Amino acid sequence: MSTIPAPVGASDATHGASAPERGAEGAAARVGRALEAVFEAVAETGAETAALLARVAAAGRRPATADLAALRPGLHLHLARQELVSGVGFIAAPGLLGDAPTWLEWWQTTGEGGVRPLLLELDPQQSAYADYTHWDWFALPRDTGRRAVAGPYVDYLCSDEYSLTLSAPVEVAGRFAGVAAADVYLRHFETAVLPLLRELPGPAHLVNARGRVAASADPAHLAGSLTRGPDFATVLERARVAAWGGLRLVPCRPVPLVLVLGEGLAGPVSGEARG
Repeated sequence: MSTIPAPVGASDATHGASAPERGAEGAAARVGRALEAVFEAVAETGAETAALLARVAAAGRRPATADLAALRPGLHLHLARQELVSGVGFIAAPGLLGDAPTWLEWWQTTGEGGVRPLLLELDPQQSAYADYTHWDWFALPRDTGRRAVAGPYVDYLCSDEYSLTLSAPVEVAGRFAGVAAADVYLRHFETAVLPLLRELPGPAHLVNARGRVAASADPAHLAGSLTRGPDFATVLERARVAAWGGLRLVPCRPVPLVLVLGEGLAGPVSGEARG
């Protein structure tokens, strides 16, 4: 059974919070703002895709890979404008398109500052990448209906870089059509957030809904490892500061990451965690 952290009382989370707690919530908010710009690119891609698919459906036909080419100007613009975004696109649900069982309309930056498409062999008889439906960046938005942060992981599909993928479901007429997503190289994300974590007076790291460490200033929790115990998905759903054992858990609103603070920063809580 998963363990649900106890939420912090209102007075503890606002006026009565200690200086370290206020600093932690400020750091969490700054992390949220840094990634929210990436999620804006994901949201715009999703909206453009949903509108495109709706137009095709209104014409009385199934979409094809050629239709998705209309997304390319917007994808190129996101890559040019968003400093953290290294790749962006739409990943179709299996069976959505009439001329391909699966498809990624995906563009990414090059080392020379240009953009290029991701070209993959998606024949299920030939490629291990043909079924991407089990990967977190696809499965979490599909299964929860919410946006997600997947990784960090070595992105053998796109770049061979240690990366985070931010994604959100795309729906048309209430049906899941795939996900819009953007990649962020971990080295770029760490450059943005590690100074915030190191300012805190104790060990701190960031995790996604499944406890995967996205960035860390705590040598006991390295990027890519799992933090076990708390139910981080519940922390994100409640969107409130919580405690578990000796840890303080601060959601990085509005993005689905949790700032985890170690011993010495836990402070008093309104109740104990229950299993």
